[in-house]
Amino acid sequence: MNLRQKQKGAVGILVLAGMVALLAMAGLALDSSHAMLNKTRLQNAVDAAALSGAKELDLTGKDELLARAAAVASFAANSSASGNTEMGEAYADGTIQLEIQFSKTLDPFVPGTSPAEYVRVRARNFRLPAWFASVVGVTEKTVAASAVAGPSPTINTACNIAPMMVCGDPDAGAPFWGYAEGEPEVLKASTGGTEVGPGNFQLIRLGDNTGGADVRLAMAGGYDGCASAGDVVQTEPGNKVEPVATGLNTRFGSYSGTLKGTESTYPPDVITTQPSPELTTNEVCVWSEEEGAEICQDEIFQDSTLIKDGADLSYNYDDYLRQLAPPHDYDYAPPAGRYLRRELALPIGDCSGTTNGAGSVPVLGFGCFFLVQEAKMKGNESEVYGQFIRDCNAGGLSGPAPGDGPGLYIIQLYKDPDSPEA
Repeated sequence: MNLRQKQKGAVGILVLAGMVALLAMAGLALDSSHAMLNKTRLQNAVDAAALSGAKELDLTGKDELLARAAAVASFAANSSASGNTEMGEAYADGTIQLEIQFSKTLDPFVPGTSPAEYVRVRARNFRLPAWFASVVGVTEKTVAASAVAGPSPTINTACNIAPMMVCGDPDAGAPFWGYAEGEPEVLKASTGGTEVGPGNFQLIRLGDNTGGADVRLAMAGGYDGCASAGDVVQTEPGNKVEPVATGLNTRFGSYSGTLKGTESTYPPDVITTQPSPELTTNEVCVWSEEEGAEICQDEIFQDSTLIKDGADLSYNYDDYLRQLAPPHDYDYAPPAGRYLRRELALPIGDCSGTTNGAGSVPVLGFGCFFLVQEAKMKGNESEVYGQFIRDCNAGGLSGPAPGDGPGLYIIQLYKDPDSPEA
């Protein structure tokens, strides 16, 4: 064999080795892309499952069984969606291992602590075949994903608010602006001599909405717009007794006027229990030497008892939460009823500069109120009674720098602090 023939053999071996290396590199790239695509799909599924579980946990009085069922249902629906064939098959045959945990705190996330606030969903052992990389001995790749969801810090932009405003004390500061947790409040007065100014009954305009028909729908929950602390809201003059009561009372399962037959659009709360006897208001005026005038305020009574605190009520927010918690005591079980329809997010305004009729009021922040009872229509009177509560899920945006402490929140995703798969 001459030298040229020997060189031909060596070149052939080098070409073969190079082709194997190129095939291995291409295979690894293709298989890695395939694995990354399915990893993304798996992450999307656990994100959705964690959000579904956390929302259900928040709505149902910390019912972990319902929250777990919601998370599983969400993951199953996403795994069977179009384009997720491999994930769906792996979940259906039990290859993918789904783990759902609950914790009172986010970091550290401590499974089993209560009352649960956060939900963790982990999906593991999603095995994917290695098509081209098998030439170098890699027969499969395994991917996993993890997500945690729960309540956000206090939000500064709120959506789905009701067209009412309460007046706060700017000097008291955030987050409560002078309100006390558990304290009963008259959210809408029956007389036009409120802090807002003459002719105003604590109603506000939301967006371009004006008039009774818009007030009625917004009170029922038909306003999807948002407002932020620091905004200016426009007052809506007039009492608008019927629109206020008709809209709000859908939350108690009462439908009248133009809202008859709208149960599917504006469902009642799952719990509609109210104080008995019903609350009433008396205006009490006291002379103030400092102001040199009478200072009048509405005081709340139940029968002949003056109500100063939520504990004085025959039915209050704590009673509502007990009915909401497992095993539940629903008046309108889902899907006929919807959770937390009696919780309202309202702007808290700076009413120090009163306005006569239509005018502008700066928004200090937002407060959460529990609707204690239906709005009663008595001629030109229709008070709305609420109990100030620490926080509520109001929808909206957390923003780049959400505030700290109690108040309005949303349910959002977090990076799992204990999982490299998140």
